[in-house]
Amino acid sequence: MEDQVKQSRTKWFLVVASFAVLMTVSGCAKKQTPPPPPPVVQGPGDEELFAQNVKDAFFDYDKYDIRADAQQALQADAQFLAQHPNIRFTIEGHCDERGSTEYNLGLGDNRANAARNALVQAGVSADRIKTISYGKEKPFCTQSNEQCWQQNRRAHITAAP
Repeated sequence: MEDQVKQSRTKWFLVVASFAVLMTVSGCAKKQTPPPPPPVVQGPGDEELFAQNVKDAFFDYDKYDIRADAQQALQADAQFLAQHPNIRFTIEGHCDERGSTEYNLGLGDNRANAARNALVQAGVSADRIKTISYGKEKPFCTQSNEQCWQQNRRAHITAAP
């Protein structure tokens, strides 16, 4: 009977030892680390969005009143700027090459201020806006024809740094 008890204890010991070894081995198995999260894809920044959404307002020859197409462009600009209240910007007044430098500086100033006033009336805070006139000094197009001159008669809006 003593042999049976010894055999029984030995079997029991082997079962417990096997279980302990099995638990130790499975507990020591390398845990798989989860994969890193996918990189965060950032959308375009404010500068890129500004360039994509804010459009120039164009003017007729020797005029600074806001045309219907310019009013639409400025309305769309105001909507974008309302969604981005931290963006400060400058409105540049430009003219075509005809007329004196002094006259065109004054006309460019009037154009920049007309665009500014339209944006302020549309709800854009005036303290975000600077204006400057370049007159005919910084043409967008350098050819001497009506199509080119039309591109130069504008209020160009740029994001302030």
